Amino acid sequence: MSDTHELGTHITLAHGNGGANMRALIDTLFARYLRNPLLDTRADAACIPDPQAELIVTCDGFTVQPLEFPGGDIGTLAIHGTINDLAVAGAIPGYLTLTAILEEGLETALLERVIKNMSLTARENNVAVITGDTKVVRRGEGSGIYLVTTGFGSRCPGQRLGIEQIQVGDSLLVSGPVGDHGIAVLLAREQFGLSGDVSSDAASVLALTQALSEYTGLRFMRDPTRGGLATVCHDISLATGLGVRLNEGAIPVAAAVRSVCDMLGYDPLFLACEGRVVAVIAAAQAEAALRHWQELPQGQQAAIIGTVTTDRHRVILETTLGGERLLPALEDDPLPRIC
Repeated sequence: MSDTHELGTHITLAHGNGGANMRALIDTLFARYLRNPLLDTRADAACIPDPQAELIVTCDGFTVQPLEFPGGDIGTLAIHGTINDLAVAGAIPGYLTLTAILEEGLETALLERVIKNMSLTARENNVAVITGDTKVVRRGEGSGIYLVTTGFGSRCPGQRLGIEQIQVGDSLLVSGPVGDHGIAVLLAREQFGLSGDVSSDAASVLALTQALSEYTGLRFMRDPTRGGLATVCHDISLATGLGVRLNEGAIPVAAAVRSVCDMLGYDPLFLACEGRVVAVIAAAQAEAALRHWQELPQGQQAAIIGTVTTDRHRVILETTLGGERLLPALEDDPLPRIC
């Protein structure tokens, strides 16, 4: 168990970025005091056993600036994000709860757009918001809108998915280009005088996750949100004690995303995605799973990007130049307030 001094004396933005500081916060405080047989802090959703169909539950909070960005807004992000946490657990999403925390002075027209888009997104994905709550905080105490959701879905009993299932030699797949959401939000902020046509990849990944449900060698799935692809790999390494070896040349990154990252010094492997899946599957089934994904509109640029190895607690990137470098765990938050 981590000691509380590892957290420092005050909470920082880095404690919410999905990386090493956030892991220390979860392990040191939340897991330490809230521990129970159903709590698994390595997963984004929990299973409540039922003999007919397992109930899968997840919760999430959403804070993004700006509230509207190319490809979505905080409302569509909340619906997609909650659906995706259920989907990567192998579940079919069904119901959501919603808590909206609004800041005094928020434009009513903006709020209406967000709620309308949430409604459309929920209906498109066959989920229903069944209860919720609303609070208003004083001006200056929020960032316009914070949203908190709980999602409920069902999964066939006996389906075994989890980070503990991963084995040496398994293959890693990603369903499409990484970093789109992070760069789309960055450009929408107009902080660096840059503009571009990058749109967030925010979307439901249910079709992608269900496409892999027939594969007996499927071990684990995760949507690479905060901390991006690299942080998913570190989570795997930390939880299993194994290593992950990535092939840089195989990882899909859009040209526009790569250009912005090169100009500003960001690494797309650490940037958030909101419509992608990282899957770990037995090597013998990886090619078949890849072809299955590539037949779907969302998976046309899917790729096999790496392997699980015996390199204990190491994430290694094989570079396009033929070298290798260790990918560190994320500490400072490169782009806060993006999901």
